[in-house]
Amino acid sequence: MRARYANLAHTRTLDPERDHLAIYQTMLRYEFPWDMKLGLNLAFNRSFSDPAIAAVHTATGELTERTQKRLDDTGLLMYEMVLNGFDEPRGRDALRRVNQIHRPYDIPNDDYLYVLGCLVVIPTRWLQRYGWRRPCCHERQATYHFYRELGHRMSIRNIPDSYEAFSAWFDAHDAAHLKPNDDAATIERATRTLMLTRIPKPLAPLGNALVSAMYDAPLRRATRVDTPAWPIRAGLHLTLKTRARLQRWFGAPRATPLFANGITTRTYPDGYDINHLGPAGQHR
Repeated sequence: MRARYANLAHTRTLDPERDHLAIYQTMLRYEFPWDMKLGLNLAFNRSFSDPAIAAVHTATGELTERTQKRLDDTGLLMYEMVLNGFDEPRGRDALRRVNQIHRPYDIPNDDYLYVLGCLVVIPTRWLQRYGWRRPCCHERQATYHFYRELGHRMSIRNIPDSYEAFSAWFDAHDAAHLKPNDDAATIERATRTLMLTRIPKPLAPLGNALVSAMYDAPLRRATRVDTPAWPIRAGLHLTLKTRARLQRWFGAPRATPLFANGITTRTYPDGYDINHLGPAGQHR
């Protein structure tokens, strides 16, 4: 059992502000790979559901007409920054590409801040509920500091000064702005089609209900998704909790890090050029 917590023990020797990249990389690549990937997917789904942000995305057509490519591009740019940091060449190229993609749009600071908040808060709350262990204070703070640094390098202003403050800001913003809207519903239907392909075949008849059950109530309301029947929600909750306990009791530390052999996607099975990710016509 001691080996199961070796990464956590090491993380607690680090400084979550100075060593935020190393801690966040360990969370994604060793401690919670499946949960972190799912949490980040849910975070992007949440950000696409804010009415103002959803309107921008439906206007471009990137998420509704080129859904797989848009999601793959977003994931690749994010993972390149996590795997390499912001100062190594690939991470620096990914950050430059992110800024280049957003430059043509007049996006208010609070919309950028909300997307950043989704990336900080949503995956962390998923881990708190369904991770094989809860993230420790160092991991929560490192997550905050990683995205604060990303925010600074994207010239996002007024970033709250701690994880706790950002979480409170996020909830207040949701309460004020996350309302049912047609654009969010349109995007959710497009991205849902892709999520359904990841449901195991024996569970395919319950696929739509299971996807909806992974959303929290505010996201379902914003995207006009019906609340699944109680047995579906309870069954998913029990399954995820059982999985967490089995991982905690019988799991072993991951020996090979996530993405050890590179990142592969459906859109780019043979590799990709970071500078060509994103909408056509915006390449360097």
